[in-house]
Amino acid sequence: MSRPPLPPFTPETARLKVRAAEDAWNSRDPHRVALAYSENSAWRNRDRFFAGRAAIVDFLTHKWATEHEYRLVKELWAFTHDRIAVRFAYEWHDDEAQWFRSYGNENWLFDSRGLMAQRHASINDVRISAHDRRFLWNLDEVRPADHPGLSVSGL
Repeated sequence: MSRPPLPPFTPETARLKVRAAEDAWNSRDPHRVALAYSENSAWRNRDRFFAGRAAIVDFLTHKWATEHEYRLVKELWAFTHDRIAVRFAYEWHDDEAQWFRSYGNENWLFDSRGLMAQRHASINDVRISAHDRRFLWNLDEVRPADHPGLSVSGL
């Protein structure tokens, strides 16, 4: 199985890879998201380290059971032959209706099939009020093409 676009990346294919990842994560479907990763993909997410698609599905299932109304925006930061760096922000609320905006950076390494073999994520959460939210598109859709990205939004 391959997951185009494949390395080596160009500016255009790196942007496409980032947007495809954003759209998949915004589906909040752990099984769909996990298919973008190699069978033994190694992850570091905040203070958690794990590997493999089953662990990815378990992690994402728990994540989206606690991070409600999750909406994510990713932006290409840099890329090389088989690596992409992104910055991102996502908004969500907890069980007590407290909203957060989580900011982070990810470093991705891809195999020759275009599957992510490594994902290293650093993330910080900031409490926000409901009226400070910026990611307001329909929860059942991907981010609209005319919705501003992070740089345009000043995030």
